[in-house]
Amino acid sequence: MAHIRHLRNAPITEALIDLRVILPKGFEPSRLFEVKGRLMADYPGVDERKGTEGFVKFAAGQPISAQMRDLGLQGIWLKSSDGKNIGQFRVDGFTFNRLKPYTSWDEILPEALRLWQEYVRVVSPETVTRIALRYINHLTLPPIGADLDDLLTTGPRVPEGIPQTLSSFFTRIVVQDTSKGVSANVAQALEAGVQTNAPTLLLDIDAYRIGQFPPEREVLARHLSDLRSFKNAIFFGSLTDQLIGPYE
Repeated sequence: MAHIRHLRNAPITEALIDLRVILPKGFEPSRLFEVKGRLMADYPGVDERKGTEGFVKFAAGQPISAQMRDLGLQGIWLKSSDGKNIGQFRVDGFTFNRLKPYTSWDEILPEALRLWQEYVRVVSPETVTRIALRYINHLTLPPIGADLDDLLTTGPRVPEGIPQTLSSFFTRIVVQDTSKGVSANVAQALEAGVQTNAPTLLLDIDAYRIGQFPPEREVLARHLSDLRSFKNAIFFGSLTDQLIGPYE
């Protein structure tokens, strides 16, 4: 496994801070547009998201019937001028997306919490039920034929006695640290290269904590810091220095 350190050219293609909430009864979704006016200078791009719900009814001796119900406005997506920062202001919570290139935790966390404060000002959530930090990484692998055991600490195994050339794989595990009350969904996949012919490793880490949390900035920052430590332990624990080296 690799030792934990800062990577100047981190292979992060997207980082997300996600907070799920319980709203006060009677909240009017149209109020989410109040955030738009306050953040327009930094986030001029706006997308509305609406929802629908479908029902299919089965009854003996009768034709199948289907109905659709309009759920109305479910949220607004605000995008920065360069499209790299996205704030999702939804009826079920808030998400901050940072697209490639990744900058640093010291830049992303304050910006996410700044937008969260605007969400709280408008929505006044009763409680936060899930705090999550998700990092999606794409790492370029050596040409096909390289030994994955030299690159991954938890790579796939091909049974002995059959050809050992692996063209693709996908794994997903859920890990927990019960002493700290954190969990993570960890997915690994071998993908075809998008910009080059070299194969690419997807390492998707979604670390989260579930419970009942007050919406205060300081409380959430502390929980997110714990999740970042857990995420880093998983990332560096899954890879070898040989694979990480080019990203320093």
